[in-house]
Amino acid sequence: MTADAGFGVVPLEQARTMDGLTLFKGLLEGRFPAPPISRMLGMKLDEIEFGRVVFAYTPVFDHYNPLGSVHGGIAATLLDSVMGCCIHTTLKAGIGYTTVEIKVNYVRAMTDKTGPVRAEGKVINVGSRIATSEGRLVDASGKLLAHGTTTCLIFPI
Repeated sequence: MTADAGFGVVPLEQARTMDGLTLFKGLLEGRFPAPPISRMLGMKLDEIEFGRVVFAYTPVFDHYNPLGSVHGGIAATLLDSVMGCCIHTTLKAGIGYTTVEIKVNYVRAMTDKTGPVRAEGKVINVGSRIATSEGRLVDASGKLLAHGTTTCLIFPI
């Protein structure tokens, strides 16, 4: 494992030996390092089950755009992450995926006053080559901030 203070990447040789749910349970339990992007953005894997993933994130001023709110790319990244990861939880050992398409709808702006938010991804369908899922980004009171869908390509690794 390549890691820096709990962040790193599980080597591909090791990752390909585990089904997706096992890999993500290891991430949640701290047996594997968190991906470096989670340190940079301050997002954290919060819940995991077959076909469903939740990440936690608290908006910060450092992620603001010139208009005074959190950049939409943060919401898109959170949604892309949970929508892809929920698909990954359904994959067998030796199978990977990549995002082919993502669609995001922004409903409400995030600011550093929004407080903690949750991004939840749920599988819609997983086939032999293509998978789809949906994601929702909500604040602590359950208000919808953004939602989206994705299409992922599935392939052997």
